[in-house]
Amino acid sequence: MLSRVSIRNILGFLLVLGVVCSAFVFGQQPAEQGAGAQRGQGRQAAVGGGGEAARTSAAPPVFKVEWVPAPGQKGQVPIVQENVADTNLELKQYGPAAKQMLTSGTPGSDTTPFSIFSGECAGPFAITFRQKSNYIDLTGLGKMRWMIKTSGFHVFRPVVKLADGTLLVGDHAEASVPIFVQSEFSFTGVRWIKLDPNRAVTLGTNNGPSNEIWVNNPDLSKVDEVGFADLMPSSGHGTGGYVHLARLEVYGKAVPREATTSSR
Repeated sequence: MLSRVSIRNILGFLLVLGVVCSAFVFGQQPAEQGAGAQRGQGRQAAVGGGGEAARTSAAPPVFKVEWVPAPGQKGQVPIVQENVADTNLELKQYGPAAKQMLTSGTPGSDTTPFSIFSGECAGPFAITFRQKSNYIDLTGLGKMRWMIKTSGFHVFRPVVKLADGTLLVGDHAEASVPIFVQSEFSFTGVRWIKLDPNRAVTLGTNNGPSNEIWVNNPDLSKVDEVGFADLMPSSGHGTGGYVHLARLEVYGKAVPREATTSSR
């Protein structure tokens, strides 16, 4: 049998060993917790751009197109300037069919908002908006947000008019057949084709390879007008083929129009 002294020595050794191990474990915890916190901060910085990492600012709103009934209007009638709620926006229409665009819907309704309807448009058209006080810089994070509804194979396409008067239609196309849906897209990456302002049809450049007619690197830093186009004739009232626009918003940078003076 072990002597009492031996047993006492063994118990003392085990007690000392336990104290040392506990001190080691507790000493490690703060360091590990600190490392874990640093890893978490690293993930947050990577996902959300936290810390001192440079952030890219969102493009500010430049204008919003909303529709209102003009004085004396009743039922579905051709749209006029007075249907544009913002008095600083000028309505522009391209192609004969643009004059056949009608008002539609009910003011204040969430499901059938007061809007414009292309059912009677017998050909392609484009409708744009010009801010009286500013050009628009659509480079960088410039984008468009719209609330749309479509029927058939009809789609919305963005349209811009450059400061030099060139009218362009983009290859970005959106549709929403069942209901009005709000969506947005960036102008970055959109490819453009010239649009005839009189007939609202696409035009060639006569210098593109393999019959391509894209306009290379158009200057979107000073855009005069922004809007949309439908390049197909519509089918009339009811379901069939049309586009329906309730709201349109443009985000970018406002560029003040130069003041012009006359010597006359």
